[in-house]
Amino acid sequence: MSFKSQPISVGVTKIFPCSYIETQQEQLLVLQEGDIGLELFEQLLALGFRRSGGTIYKPQCPNCQACLPIRLPARLFTPSRRQKRTLRNNRDLVWKIVDKQTEEHYTLYERYINVRHKDGPMYPASKEQYYHFIASGWLKPIFIELWNKESLIGVAVTDILPNSLSAIYSFFCPDEQKRSLGSLLILIQCRLAKLMDKEFVYLGYQIDESRKMNYKRDYTPYQILTASGWQQAPEE
Repeated sequence: MSFKSQPISVGVTKIFPCSYIETQQEQLLVLQEGDIGLELFEQLLALGFRRSGGTIYKPQCPNCQACLPIRLPARLFTPSRRQKRTLRNNRDLVWKIVDKQTEEHYTLYERYINVRHKDGPMYPASKEQYYHFIASGWLKPIFIELWNKESLIGVAVTDILPNSLSAIYSFFCPDEQKRSLGSLLILIQCRLAKLMDKEFVYLGYQIDESRKMNYKRDYTPYQILTASGWQQAPEE
């Protein structure tokens, strides 16, 4: 696959307290472009960047390298026993894809943040914060909805790119902890990537030191971006 070259401008944020590791400070590389094509954004994903709304960023912290870009080779992914059990336990649910965000999405997001993430930077939830986080003028995500009969209980916001899917954010009903809906939404995205014949599913950053961000190694085989490029995790 060949790509056209395109110059880009990158800035650096001020140093601020890390949202995930209390003892660390955070700094980001931020792209200054107003419009990014899908092919270029996919190349940036492969270099460890992510997007939040229309902003593309990458951690460039002064004394920490805990944020590890992680992706799954979609065609090789096989659910573990635990993940197969999650799929079986949720056979009564229905999932579907929509291309527009709804008021019902925000209502679920607000409840999720205000119940499960009171100690996080997105608390308290607000519509302005939500739309700024999800929306982008140059890339329209899809929304994978999980339904329990007439009730919306989960949403995964996902970018579809030429050769991959990128998981932006998932939120779900806090009362449904036993269903492992966060895991289920990742498994659905992996299934969708296979159906669409995509090579990778980008899951963002694995942070081993963070209780809320250290679960992505459970999906195998995964790849971690290192100074030497993407490295396949050794089989256990």
